[in-house]
Amino acid sequence: MKAIKKINNNVAICLDNNDNELIAFGKGIGFQAMPYQITDLSTISMTFYKMDQSFYKLLKEIPEDIFEISAIIVKKAQMTLNCNLNPNLLPGLADHINFAIKRMKKFKEMKMLFSYDIEKLYPEETSLGRYAVKLVEKKLFVKLPDSEITNIAMHFVNAEEENISEKTALDVEQLIEEITGIIEREFKTKIDRKGFNYNRFVIHLRYYIKRIEENKQFLDDNGELFKAMKEKNAKIYECAERISVIIDEKLNSKITEDEILYLMIHIGRILKNNTIN
Repeated sequence: MKAIKKINNNVAICLDNNDNELIAFGKGIGFQAMPYQITDLSTISMTFYKMDQSFYKLLKEIPEDIFEISAIIVKKAQMTLNCNLNPNLLPGLADHINFAIKRMKKFKEMKMLFSYDIEKLYPEETSLGRYAVKLVEKKLFVKLPDSEITNIAMHFVNAEEENISEKTALDVEQLIEEITGIIEREFKTKIDRKGFNYNRFVIHLRYYIKRIEENKQFLDDNGELFKAMKEKNAKIYECAERISVIIDEKLNSKITEDEILYLMIHIGRILKNNTIN
């Protein structure tokens, strides 16, 4: 195995013997000058294939201990869930945990999204979420609120690729492009379709369709937060409302306030971090 690019001291982008690119974890493997040949493969503790390269920059920005804990959680999910998981689960989960910890330190009393009880719908994923919260507390000495069990569980639900049928996936791709066009026209911008926040938005839309099919829309009590964001970001709300009308027309559904709130959050992230004008 050949290490070709450092992510941090213990993580590197590598090539296997078939020249397939992967992310490898191992004590000190990112410390040496790149590129170099890793001759002792016993030093490699974990590997992850097929991760989108658009996430590589994000990985460097996430603290090393959070990234490594996230990798342990994802490995456990791979062993627990009887399905294929999206290769981008690792950076998405690491980003979420990093943000959750920052939020806890700054807004300790802030209510978090989606504190509904989802355990009956997704018991295995909820168990993994509970494991993740306990691991963060044990390794990082940060006690996340119980609502984070659900938030993290939804990352595993969203990563279960084979739960979306081919027909649904095709319909979603067409719908995503239409929705992206609406955002671009409303805010007179060109969205970076390779950006992390856009990728996260796309994942959310794909699994929103899945939740509609399974009649599992978000129904949390975030009325006050929704009202505050609506008043603060009127234009983003109007865009999210326009998108929700299109979704409802195509899927014969009725989008909830919590789903609109989540759309607003994603649209705001895309616009804040978009680099193409």
